[in-house]
Amino acid sequence: MIDLDALVSLRAVATHGSVVAAAEALGYTPSAVSQQVKRLERSAGVPVLERVGRGVMLTRHGRHLVEHGTRLLADLEELEAGLHQQAETVAGDVRLAVFSTATRGLVAPTLPTILAQHPALRVALVESEPWDTIDLIARGEADLGLVHSWGDVALQIPDHLAATRVGLDLAEVIMPRTHRLADRAALTPKDLVEEGWIATPEGTICRQWLNRMYVGTGRLPRLAHVAMEFDSHLALVRAGLGVALIPRLGRAPLADDLVAVPMTDPVPTRAVVALHRRSMADSPTIAALLGALCEAGARL
Repeated sequence: MIDLDALVSLRAVATHGSVVAAAEALGYTPSAVSQQVKRLERSAGVPVLERVGRGVMLTRHGRHLVEHGTRLLADLEELEAGLHQQAETVAGDVRLAVFSTATRGLVAPTLPTILAQHPALRVALVESEPWDTIDLIARGEADLGLVHSWGDVALQIPDHLAATRVGLDLAEVIMPRTHRLADRAALTPKDLVEEGWIATPEGTICRQWLNRMYVGTGRLPRLAHVAMEFDSHLALVRAGLGVALIPRLGRAPLADDLVAVPMTDPVPTRAVVALHRRSMADSPTIAALLGALCEAGARL
């Protein structure tokens, strides 16, 4: 009989390209993953990995196991969700992947209540960028995820994932109260072409949106500083080192020395979306967590 845990490890090796990377993704040691793969080879009676230089690659048998095993794991997940639905059980381990401001603005306020209501439920959280969260959910390495999508910066969501709109978040320009534009009712990108921006790193969705916002001005935003966390953006703005576009979700309260000015043309909004595999659609646990997050998101 094929060991399902070993099959999950082999799939992780196929996805991440090495035993070490697979172990890191699964939360195991490389030795544990290697042992599981060897156990799978013994039970299947065929080699599933072969060494290539310092790395490994799947054999023909290994690729066959991963391809058909992935469908098997999805069927088992759907079977388990159906059983829990019949029993109306909210329990077990849920792996939750979210972006950082959702951790502060949605998950942290919501999780204590639902955990108190369901003592047999355990939730493990990891922060990741939306594209990474989609991959984690799609590969079965997380069960429920929160992603954000800015304006027309589209996310590619695989067909086997279900998406639920949780809420709509609004971003504003944060600047010192003494700034020459601080008393404006609203600002446009053309008003800010000479400003230095505190921005997230290249490749993030927030940075893509900032660049997209400047379409029509004939310019790109002038970057003064780059920082990953919005709390760092606030500190840099407070020091007079630039302005920043920061969403309301998870934003720390502004002191009297900072102001939030609305943007228009375009209005910077982002949809907060929850993702899970369709094979878990009948899970009362996923439904309970999703309901709590949607209730919190409705207050955005």
